[in-house]
Order: sequence, then structure tokens, then C-alpha cells
Amino acid sequence: MKNRLLQDTLDLMRLPGLSGHEDRVRREIRKRLSDIEVESKTDRLGNLTAYFPGDGPSVMLFAHMDQLGFIVRKIEDNGMIRLARLGGVPERALAAQEIVICVPTGRDITGIIVNKSHHATSGDEKYQVVLSDDLYVDVGMASSMAVRAAGIRIGAPVVYAPYAHVLGEDRIVGTSVDDRAACAVLLEMARLLKARTGGPPVHLAFTVLEEFNLRGAQPLAQRLAPDIAIQLDLMLATDTPDMAGKGDMLLGGGPGMSLYSFHGRGTLNGVIPHPAMVSLFEAAAEAEAIPLQRSAQVGVLTDLSYVQLAGEGVASIDMGFPLRYSHSARELCDLNDLVALTRLLYAGLGRICPNFSLDRDDHT
Repeated sequence: MKNRLLQDTLDLMRLPGLSGHEDRVRREIRKRLSDIEVESKTDRLGNLTAYFPGDGPSVMLFAHMDQLGFIVRKIEDNGMIRLARLGGVPERALAAQEIVICVPTGRDITGIIVNKSHHATSGDEKYQVVLSDDLYVDVGMASSMAVRAAGIRIGAPVVYAPYAHVLGEDRIVGTSVDDRAACAVLLEMARLLKARTGGPPVHLAFTVLEEFNLRGAQPLAQRLAPDIAIQLDLMLATDTPDMAGKGDMLLGGGPGMSLYSFHGRGTLNGVIPHPAMVSLFEAAAEAEAIPLQRSAQVGVLTDLSYVQLAGEGVASIDMGFPLRYSHSARELCDLNDLVALTRLLYAGLGRICPNFSLDRDDHT
């Protein structure tokens, strides 16, 4: 399991899949599902689902395939390219980053987000973050004609140059650990669910458009109408100096369970998990001797914020893995947390029997 999780995570991280442009990632995941003889279907938006029949409350277990990035918004006469941000891209982490522009031919074009020469910056400029509207990309071409001849058009998707490596012994560093690591966990869950002999019906879903205001999972949840929804995503690791005081989530400390998330701005949305789900995973973790970390964060938002509101309401919870340096070009997770998360999810699903109660009063 550990080696498969590592390879699946690294391979998926190396594929560009901007929100709304997840097709390469989806096709690769579908191929891997096919390789283990699991059938899958794609809807009009690009969500990929696999169904495992069973008995009891139906479960939607899902993670998003897409990543944040940029859209080409203007091509200058001199060949420089202006970008619009897509998703929560941190402006202070952009200067001098390598990016790739995905063109229709499937040939990615490398560029750099420029950083003004240090020798030419004034004293004040040295301590300022350049706004994304003022940044531009150099792709090594000297005219707009050359840029267009290469296949680059306004609206082209742009992502951090894909990077995936093992750091130290068991840590994975690179682009789009959020949420390709969770996609790798779902692939491992597909292998386990295919071989099981009992349990609840499970819709395994790889969703789109999460980084673009949580769009893709909404119609999927409306169509599937699950009783239970379990979303897999990052949990903010708080074991670095810059995160001190934000919580008790340790990289390598085991999977995480969110008890509270609230964006705090924009949609003003979030999730307070259903008590049945909290009880379920606490009991599964104790029975399997899996350390289970707890998270409560403002500034975090997932697909579950809307999935929980489908139909008559869905018993929901955010589960995940600790992650450092989220939304940067070098995110960091621990492979052992992914292994433990997979074990916990499988154990939790195994405890959902036909008479599993979703009555809040049975759990509070």
C-alpha cells in the first residue's frame, strides 16, 4: 500500500490540471481504475465516479482533482504575458516562479513569472509584494506573433511547473499535493473496496472545480443523493514556526478530522461535522490504534460546504492529511499520514451497517 500511495501521488502531481481543465488528471485516474478493473463514469463537468454496491446508508467519498493557478489574460506586443489568478494563489509567493502554459496541442510551454532585477529595485521595492496584475510571464519569445504561433491564447490554463519529489525519508514535496495526495488515497480505497465482501454502498468521486469556488461537487451530490459525505483534503499542519498557536496538527502525526471550518470571507461558508461521523471515526481510530488528529480552522473551505446541503441534508465530515505550505509551489505532506488515512477510512466504512443511525440524538 505504501509504495502504491507514493507512486500514485507523485505521478498525479506531475500532471497539470488547473480548475476547469482537469482532463489529463481525470484520464490518468480513469486509466488506473481500469487497470484494477474498476469501472468509472465521467459527467458533463468532468467529475469521475466509481460505484461499489453495498447495504446501508449510501456514502459519497470524494476528493478534488483540480489545482489552483492562472489564466492567460493578455499577450503584450513584446511577447510578455499577463495572468489572472484562479483560486487562492498567494501573491507573495509568485515572483521568480517557473510556470507552464498548457496549449491545445498538449505541448506545455515553460515560462517564468519575472522578478525585477535586484540591482534595479529601490529601497522600498525590496520589501514590497508585487500585485498579480502587475506581474508578467517571460516565455522566451520576442513578440506576440511568436507567442500566438506557439499556440498560446487568451484563456489558456497556467499552473506552477509540476514538481514532485521525496524529501527526506517519507515526505512528499511539490506542486498540487493539494489534492492529488487525496486522489491517491481514493485510488487505494478503490482497490480495497473492490475486494471487500460487505459494507455500505460507496460512490467514490474525483471532483472538478473545487479551487474555482467549489463548483464541481454540487451537481454530483444532487444527482447521487448520498446519506453520508466524506471529503478528503488537506489539514493545515501547525508544527512550523509560522503556524505556532494555530492548532495541534503535526506532520507525520496521523490523519486529521475537521471539527470546524469557516472561510471567514467571500462565501462565508464552512462545515461543522455531523456528530454521527465524528463518533464513527473516533471509534474506528481507537479500534485500529490509528492516531487521529483534530482540526478547527478559520480560512479553510472545501467542497463539503455545499455537498452537506444537498437534498434533505447530508451527514458530512472533512477528513484529511496534514499539509505544510498550502497553495504554494512547494507543498509538503508525509506519506505515513496517507497510509494511516487510508486505513482509517476503510475501517470507518466497515462500521457503517444497515442500521447505522444518522439520528443526531443517538450521538450527542
